[in-house]
Amino acid sequence: MHDIPKSPGPASAGPDTAAASSGRDKALPISVSSLVKSYGAFHALDDVSIDIHSGEFMTLLGPSGSGKTTLLMVLAGFVRPDSGSVKFGDDEILLLPPHKRDIGMVFQNYALFPHMTVAENLAYPLKLRSIGKAQIRERVDRALDLVQLTELGDRGIDALSGGQRQRVALARAVIFEPRILLMDEPLSALDKNLREQMQFEVRALHDRLGITTVYVTHDQREALTMSDRIAVINEGRIQQVDPPQRLYERPETFFVASFIGETHRLPVEVSNGAASLFGHPIKTQSAPASKRPNQTLILRPEMLRIAESGPADNENQMTGTLRQNVFQGDSFVSYINIHGDHEIAVRSQHRSDYSLPEPGSEVRLSWLVQDTVILAEDDTP
Repeated sequence: MHDIPKSPGPASAGPDTAAASSGRDKALPISVSSLVKSYGAFHALDDVSIDIHSGEFMTLLGPSGSGKTTLLMVLAGFVRPDSGSVKFGDDEILLLPPHKRDIGMVFQNYALFPHMTVAENLAYPLKLRSIGKAQIRERVDRALDLVQLTELGDRGIDALSGGQRQRVALARAVIFEPRILLMDEPLSALDKNLREQMQFEVRALHDRLGITTVYVTHDQREALTMSDRIAVINEGRIQQVDPPQRLYERPETFFVASFIGETHRLPVEVSNGAASLFGHPIKTQSAPASKRPNQTLILRPEMLRIAESGPADNENQMTGTLRQNVFQGDSFVSYINIHGDHEIAVRSQHRSDYSLPEPGSEVRLSWLVQDTVILAEDDTP
C-alpha cells in the first residue's frame, strides 16, 4: 500500500495557460492505486485500484454506501484518502487542490447560481481563469450550441426546466476544456422519461468532446446504457471492471450477478470441476472458479426459453411446472416451479404466432451452455 506522497510530481499546465487552449490533449488516463479511506471502523475505500483509459466513459456503479462517491470525491480533490496514489496521466495529483486538477464537475443538484443568467453561469469559470471577454463570449456561444440552448443565454436559471438546467450544468463543466469530467449522479433528480433522454445526450456530448469521464450512479440500467466500462463497487472494494455486455453476461462475483439485472438462483453441487443441478449434470464452458461443493447457478429470465424438444449439444435443460403466464406488452413472463419450492421466471418475446403452454403444464426449460454461470455466494474479488 502506498503512502500519500509528501510532495506532488510535476503538475500539468492548468487550464488558464496558453497550452490549455491550443493543442493540449483534452483527455488523460487516470490511474488509481491502493486507495484506502476509513471513517473510524468504516472502510469507505478498501485497497481500491483501477485504471481508466484516456477518453473513456467509466461508470462507478454500486448501492448506497458502497464507496463509489467517495472514490469520485478523491479524484475531485474533496476527500483526502488515508493512503494510496492517484495519477492523471503521469502526474501524481493527490496533494493538488481541486482547482488545480483541471477537472470539470457536475453535481447531483447542478450547483448553478440562481442569481445569474444561463450565459453568466457559463462565463463564471472562464472569468476565474482570467480569460478575455471576447473569448468568453465565443466560448459561451459555442457551449450553448453544444447543449442545444442557443436561444436561452439570457434566461434566468429559475425559468429553466430540469433538463435544461442539467444541460447548463454540463456546459459549465466543459466550457474551460478540462482534461477530465467527473459526474456525481447528475440525472437522479429528473423524471424517468427525461432521465432516459438525457442519458443519450450526455453520452453523445462525451463522444463529441472525447473527455475522460467518470460517472457515478446506483442505477444499473443507466450504467449499462452509457458506459464504455463499468466498475461495480461494494463495501469499499471493486468487484469487477468490464464492458457492459460482459459484465452482464459473465459476472465474476455473486454480488455482481445479483446486483446487475434480474437473476434467479438455483443450488448446484460441484465435484471435480463438474456441476449438477438437482442430481442431473449440466454443461459449462469451463469449470467453476470456486472448488466449494455447494454453489449457485445464476439464470436470467431472458436467457431461458420454453423448449419443445430435447436439448441440443450447446444447451442445458430442466423441467418444471408452469404456474402462471403474465402479459407485459412486448413480452410474456412465465412463472415456473422447479423441483418443488424453487420458482423462476422466463421472459418470452410477444409474437402473435406463438402460444404459451397452459398453467399446470409440465415444461422443459432450455438455456445455452455459454449462459451457464456458476458462482459461490461468498465469492470476492
